[in-house]
Amino acid sequence: MKTLKGIPVSSGIVIGKAFLHSENTFPEIPRFTVSPGEAGDEIERLAGAMAKAIGEMKTLHERAGAEMSVAQADIFAAHIMMLEDPDFQDQLNSLLLQTLHNAEWVVYDIAQDLMRKMMSSPDPLFRERAVDINDVSKRLLYHLLSLKRVSLDELEEEVIVVAHDLLPSEVLTMNKRFVKGLVMDAGSKTSHTAILARAFGIPAVLGLAGGSAEIEEGDLLVVNGSNGQVLCNPEEDKLFQYQGAAAQYYRKLEDSQRLRALKAETRDGRRVLLKANIGIPEEAEQALLYGAEGIGLYRSEFLFLSPGQAAEEEQQYHAYSRVLKAMGDLPVTIRTVDIGGDKILPNFPMASEKNPLLGWRAIRFSLSNPGLFKTQLRAILRSSVHGNVRIMFPLISGIEELEQALMFLDEAKAECRRKGQAYAEDIETGAMIEVPSAAMIADILAERCAFFSIGTNDLIQYSLAVDRGNERVNYLAQPTHPAVIRFLKKTIDAAHEKGIAVAMCGEMAGDPSATILLLGLGLDEFSMAASAIPQIKRIIREVSLEDCRALAGELLKGSSWQQNAVMVEAWMAESLLSETAGA
Repeated sequence: MKTLKGIPVSSGIVIGKAFLHSENTFPEIPRFTVSPGEAGDEIERLAGAMAKAIGEMKTLHERAGAEMSVAQADIFAAHIMMLEDPDFQDQLNSLLLQTLHNAEWVVYDIAQDLMRKMMSSPDPLFRERAVDINDVSKRLLYHLLSLKRVSLDELEEEVIVVAHDLLPSEVLTMNKRFVKGLVMDAGSKTSHTAILARAFGIPAVLGLAGGSAEIEEGDLLVVNGSNGQVLCNPEEDKLFQYQGAAAQYYRKLEDSQRLRALKAETRDGRRVLLKANIGIPEEAEQALLYGAEGIGLYRSEFLFLSPGQAAEEEQQYHAYSRVLKAMGDLPVTIRTVDIGGDKILPNFPMASEKNPLLGWRAIRFSLSNPGLFKTQLRAILRSSVHGNVRIMFPLISGIEELEQALMFLDEAKAECRRKGQAYAEDIETGAMIEVPSAAMIADILAERCAFFSIGTNDLIQYSLAVDRGNERVNYLAQPTHPAVIRFLKKTIDAAHEKGIAVAMCGEMAGDPSATILLLGLGLDEFSMAASAIPQIKRIIREVSLEDCRALAGELLKGSSWQQNAVMVEAWMAESLLSETAGA
């Protein structure tokens, strides 16, 4: 038996026979020089391939719209937009005329350059958008090289598809009746392949990083899309164990569906809201499936990944509108673009900084780029007529930044009025509490905010001077550190004194071991990965606010994170787990 480990991207446990899907590989891309007189023929050949590729993508888009939601179909709409983008087409034609290289090489050269720039970002969401460029460029190359694409739509028996990579278009067209699971070397939770796997309910493990080479055609596989494990030819006892685990998983899934209709309310009546964090519009419907009561954090950075340019106002408007329409009357909190630091946008000039995490990022970047900032604000304002939108400003460190951001928002509203563009008049605005200075002056910031949202990832990092991306020190980034707990308490108390609610959208909000503490500190809203909502809701419904406050009081007296962590673990074992076992 072999055990492989990857990234769990679509939950579920399935057992089946491996089907090895050979990637559609290219021969070596030809590279040659044409004469100036032949350049026109190459541009014409490129235009013909472009037209065929656009036609194919439009067919796939229509098929996706018929088989899935509009949100999933928009994956292919984005590919069409990229192919039809005049700037992208001009870039291809200009390079061809400049270098006099053949069309195939020009497409390959530009695609590789764009993908390298995206893959250089430490943000996995940015890296995954390189897959879109790969899909689009491959489609062009297939036509230019007159290659036949291998399809998965001819499957005739139940299998687990194993591949190095699958393009989103391949996932859409495969015979899903016979695909029990997906196993891939490439990809992550935010890849479009992962999104489609979740949409189709197909358990999937991606990011095996070459692990598929260990699997042979016909091997018996156990794919655990919940923890990322892939077992190859397991022994009989292991197979029996996972058959039971699969049955138990689907029983729990039914239980989660039951919980979806129930409120997140403690035994003694304390009601809190559970919302979802999303990065792309396609995740909104998935959030609803898990019972999200809104979107507590919509990371807008993904919209700024178009090759060669920032997102235009119309593109942003349509993306925000899709999410708002999907969520109906439920609130959607859009965080203005948070780039810089460890989130570097390809093709956008960023200053070279010795310490980027303390530098030109988030709200600082937006305030120094008024045109880009007001474009985003106008797009959000215009989308507000389609639902319940809130605007959140990231990395606010002082009242001056907040006041300046609100000034730009007022200017964006005035510009919309001049253009006759409607927007909701009652849009709430809030600040993210991510740095110690913001926590210390929460009472001042609350005067100008309708809500706070605590970003614990950065708050912990900055409070404890720990780079969470540094493997040597990230073990120190502990949410139970006394300083972190006191910052949380100070922020929540200051906000409540001013009559505003406090949300949390960092990883701590979806951590079951932190739920009791956060309830005890008075947190009003939890926002997390959608899949974490049922477990957090179950915990909330099994405890009393009185007990949570008592534990939080003890933790506020704690002298070390280790002491506090042990106290939380002991409390859960005694009070929560015992009750669950006896239920």
